[in-house]
Amino acid sequence: MNLNQPPVSDQPVLKLLNVESAYGPIKAIRGVSLQVRRGEIATVLGSNGAGKTTILKTISGIIDPRKGSIEFKGSDITAQDPAFIVQQGLSHVPEGREVFPLLSVRDNLLMGAYTRKDRDGVARDIEAVYAYFPILRERSAQDAGLLSGGQQQMLAISRALMADPVLMLLDEPSLGISPKLTKEIFEIVVRINRDRGTTILLVEQNANMALNASDYGYVLENGRIVMEDSCARLREKDDIKEFYLGLKEDGVRGERRWKKKKTWR
Repeated sequence: MNLNQPPVSDQPVLKLLNVESAYGPIKAIRGVSLQVRRGEIATVLGSNGAGKTTILKTISGIIDPRKGSIEFKGSDITAQDPAFIVQQGLSHVPEGREVFPLLSVRDNLLMGAYTRKDRDGVARDIEAVYAYFPILRERSAQDAGLLSGGQQQMLAISRALMADPVLMLLDEPSLGISPKLTKEIFEIVVRINRDRGTTILLVEQNANMALNASDYGYVLENGRIVMEDSCARLREKDDIKEFYLGLKEDGVRGERRWKKKKTWR
């Protein structure tokens, strides 16, 4: 860990309280409550269909919650317009990257800074993301649709950083890319948090990578938070080892049965 890491504040920058969201008649998340402290990396673990992506879409205003409240920097942003939420300092890197394929790499980055008026700051941040991801400098004039999947993920993260966010939502950064690139991207995500103090909420199926990169974790099962703890302690829990890290000795993966929600915060 970087000894120059800015301290994590006890003050939450994001709070969800009893949030429920649905797709038509199907409830995707059910009474989710969580918080992310300023300066930390928090992660939400869960299997496919658990509701991880829905949590991020609800926070960023893509989906309106049916119940509950969302607070960002002490202000209620529940069901606010996504453009307004971005202007408050929250950026969302969606699952599947979703870069602008017919725009150049540089123009994609500039799209991320469309809410900013400080030209000098934008120029500095373009240089900063090129330092994190040198391949983007090499490909700056190339159409983003011609990049590899891993390079597009780098671009999507960099585009979100161009908004100079207080909080970045990061959805499945390992999806569809090689283990080597996944490791590289996670290392840079940690650097971004340590160097810039950017708070990050990460959802990820690669539990080992997510737990190693994050400070605090939540386990989501069938739309509900069933466990939470520091990532250091989560890595030592038998349930996590068996169902997410694949460390059960006999290799048998049984049905998940959580007795109670555990909290240490």
